Amino acid sequence: MFSTLNLNYKHLQYFWMVVKAGGVARAGERLHVTPQSISGQIGLLEETIGEPLLQRQGRRLELTEVGKLVFEYADRMFSAGEELKLALRDRPRGPRVQLRVGVADVVVKSLAYRMLSPALDLPQPPRLLCREGRLADLLGELAVHRLDLVLSDRPMPPSLNVIGFNHLLGECGVTFLATRALAERLGPRFPHSLHDAPMLLPGEDSAVRARLMQWLADQRILPRVVAEFEDSALLKAFGEAGTGVFAMPSVVVPRVMHQFDVVPVGQTHEVVEQVYAISTERRISHPAVVAIGQSAHRAFEAAAERPAPPR
Repeated sequence: MFSTLNLNYKHLQYFWMVVKAGGVARAGERLHVTPQSISGQIGLLEETIGEPLLQRQGRRLELTEVGKLVFEYADRMFSAGEELKLALRDRPRGPRVQLRVGVADVVVKSLAYRMLSPALDLPQPPRLLCREGRLADLLGELAVHRLDLVLSDRPMPPSLNVIGFNHLLGECGVTFLATRALAERLGPRFPHSLHDAPMLLPGEDSAVRARLMQWLADQRILPRVVAEFEDSALLKAFGEAGTGVFAMPSVVVPRVMHQFDVVPVGQTHEVVEQVYAISTERRISHPAVVAIGQSAHRAFEAAAERPAPPR
């Protein structure tokens, strides 16, 4: 009776190679063993299984029905082994560095991507591990070294008993976006056209929320707030649907316009959106974080010089 306990995988490999190579002689060349040795090993495999696996049809060897079944499973096994050898051969040498980043849930997702993506363009990119959550929770993870970096829209609160250092990646103004139909109606008299206009606001935890509301009040503008969102992606989805006008950091406006089919209504540099990298290092040394900082500074400088995108 056939028992998997008695299966010799070397015998199985010889059988698999005979079928793949198209004959005993060719299999012997590939395995660097004599044809007689291969025939003997296959014979032992057939004895273990209790049935023949190959039968001769003229000058050719053909698989029996049980031979077809055995070959099907053997092909999966040894093909996976060959793929494993290729994967091990082509893998990067040395351990792959990880970059564990916490992203405060109030940070605009397009902005977080814009800040982090340069790390993946390095010659030896790190494995990026991202976690989203409330800033206080992420800073707790940073304190016990479960995170290397936290992205936030504000510096670390001084009231928290956490040793950390704030690194300002950049700041920029905001651009108001809406569907083309709504932008054409509001654009000519911006910003005063925002008075009583439908508006989508970020949640109260967002640092830019208070600055935005103060700027509107200084302009004597009272918009009609339709909805508030903790999730910036959901806010943009409502904006794309025409529910209201919304503000985005000017540095990510081209990307948001492309993704959500919206156009600018107007922009202001008086409402400032900031991005901080918070780490336990006073001087950043992680190469991926250095790349993030350098790219961020260039991106914010370009956004400050760039005029509002055309509608």
